[in-house]
Amino acid sequence: MEYAKKWGLFRNPAVRQELEQLDPEHDYERMVQLLVGYEFPFDITRALELALFHTYASPSISGLLARTGEFKRRGQQRYDDTSLLISWFMQEGLDSELGRRAIDHMNRIHGAYPIANDDYLLVLSTFVFYPIDWLAKYGWRALTAREKRALFRFWMEAGRRMHIQNLPDTIEGLRAFTDAYEATHFRYTESNRRIADATVRIVENWFPAPLRPLVQPTFAALISEKLRQAFGYGKPPRLFVALLEGAFWLRKQPLRYITFKPYPTRIDNTHYRSYKAGLPEIEALGPASLQRVIRREAG
Repeated sequence: MEYAKKWGLFRNPAVRQELEQLDPEHDYERMVQLLVGYEFPFDITRALELALFHTYASPSISGLLARTGEFKRRGQQRYDDTSLLISWFMQEGLDSELGRRAIDHMNRIHGAYPIANDDYLLVLSTFVFYPIDWLAKYGWRALTAREKRALFRFWMEAGRRMHIQNLPDTIEGLRAFTDAYEATHFRYTESNRRIADATVRIVENWFPAPLRPLVQPTFAALISEKLRQAFGYGKPPRLFVALLEGAFWLRKQPLRYITFKPYPTRIDNTHYRSYKAGLPEIEALGPASLQRVIRREAG
């Protein structure tokens, strides 16, 4: 079922009503679809971008990304490919045809690299916690306990399909794992800084030249001191942080009632900078060198 805005601008209260009626233990896929497609399309996208940025504070993750060279040479395309693969199974469901294809293809890409199980689980945990924390601070409303549970259930089920081991049964268990991982692994390395800077450059290119110097301080303002140390970033001036937080506060006031995003926001009405001529097939996403390997193995 799809909903329409009221008078082309105002949020439809039926979305929130459906969310309140759904069971997060069984209806988590539909709840995620409603959250991403109607309630928070902009906010969850920004939160997941920061979630990936967070993982670059792990030297094993940033080191692998630095060795591939993909972020340096084709950063925007790698960003779009990752966004598309995740969006397909969030939008369509984990066991839909498109959702299965997206996860299967993501597994093939990841399978080409030596990635530790704990690194996979760290990334998965950020996809749970960053939307929760971002919306609590910057969203036009915070997630309810039921919505948090649905988000947790969704990503744990995605983790099972990615063959990740030792998935926690509770969100508290996931938080304990994340805290222990970060205490053990997060520290400054040159690869952390290189991948963080490469990500900043991707985002800088989204803006006119006069605004680009504000991108790195904005990233630095939105992350924790622990991450700033892991990237070698300084804390921006207090005035800059206050202005940024004030802008987010002003933004969320009208968004309680209106939305400027498509209703629902979907892959087919979202702009992807790397694919202006049209979206590729799911199986065509990812580095070209891996595509050749995958085709050889399939043949």
